[in-house]
Amino acid sequence: MLVNTKIQKWGNGLALRVSGLLRDIPHFQSGDEVQIEVNEEGFVVKKVKPSRQAMPFSEDEIIKGLNPDHAELAVTNLLEAEYD
Repeated sequence: MLVNTKIQKWGNGLALRVSGLLRDIPHFQSGDEVQIEVNEEGFVVKKVKPSRQAMPFSEDEIIKGLNPDHAELAVTNLLEAEYD
């Protein structure tokens, strides 16, 4: 799909507004990280996929991966207040 738009002045720089189809089809949201590839014809903007390292594991995912070899990770001497 091709979409025509204009580059506009924004402060001391130039801006390409990401609105309408440009925003909705690739599911861009405010704060999304993008990667820009610059070439002789212009540039390509791609949404950066979050790395697995940046996303915390859920408690279920952690527990599912445990086996008897992980026994040394068990917490055995909690204070009474820490049980709540």
